[in-house]
Amino acid sequence: MKLLVTGGAGYVGSVVSALLLEAGHEVVVLDDLSTGHEDAVPQGARLVRGTMRETAADVLGGAGFDAVLHFAAKSLVGESVEKPALYWDKNLGESLALLEAMRVADVRRIVFSSTAATYGEPESPQILETDPTRPTNPYGASKLAIDTALAEHARLHGFGGVSLRYFNVAGAYGRLGERHTVETHLIPNVLKIAQGEGDSVRMFGDDYPTPDGTCVRDYIHVLDLGRAHLLALDACTPGAHQIFNLGSGTGSSVREVVEACREVTGRDIPVEVAPRRPGDPAVLVASSEKIQAELGWKPERDLRTMIGDAWAFLRSR
Repeated sequence: MKLLVTGGAGYVGSVVSALLLEAGHEVVVLDDLSTGHEDAVPQGARLVRGTMRETAADVLGGAGFDAVLHFAAKSLVGESVEKPALYWDKNLGESLALLEAMRVADVRRIVFSSTAATYGEPESPQILETDPTRPTNPYGASKLAIDTALAEHARLHGFGGVSLRYFNVAGAYGRLGERHTVETHLIPNVLKIAQGEGDSVRMFGDDYPTPDGTCVRDYIHVLDLGRAHLLALDACTPGAHQIFNLGSGTGSSVREVVEACREVTGRDIPVEVAPRRPGDPAVLVASSEKIQAELGWKPERDLRTMIGDAWAFLRSR
């Protein structure tokens, strides 16, 4: 298939692009490089630099595209609270432009990299696709709005769409890994401390109602996530918008992540306990039972593998 990957110069998008190429597909990456990296675009993919609003119609109008995999987005929760208009413009506005370009070009299959932030603070410790969606920040709200737009395009225009919702991605695939200008994810930040970039890991709260008192979060290896996108591509059904959660089903606590990083790196990683952050739920874990049952996907790589791959990538740079 000939595929357009938006945001294919970013962390997840570049890994998925590499997997698509390995599976024999033709890949065109559309990325404005505002947060992505040109050298992350896998060899064999063609890079078109630009935004979806300005460029998607021209690219898709070139004919021959079979589907789109959509990763391009602003994704910093804190920034979304400070600059909500930016997130509505870049996430929803650009996505609507992409969907219209797809409609005009008669490209009706799309896999959307969504987020479990659409659920907000869950009522149960393990999130299901049927749980209420009550995002607590503009980032999650803008992603939920895109899900709604996909559902409407499926109903009105016969699109086949799949949204994948997940929390924390970790690990690396060879030379493709996390290198955000502003890093908010726990594992790469802990590994930076192990490498000597900083004094200690800040642990926000150690008195939560969890086995060790620290927050429990869900982690997924970027390769497992990539496999899910390829399965979702095959599962796109005309006239239907499907939603699947991706997760471990169990999660790992902050203490467990830090201890695993110590074991993998062989280095002492100092920890500083700080007050709880307002609004941090004790447990956020996604159930992946639906995608396991319907598409046969399940996570294959554990926390230590994620950390080991991320550590190897960080050391290589």
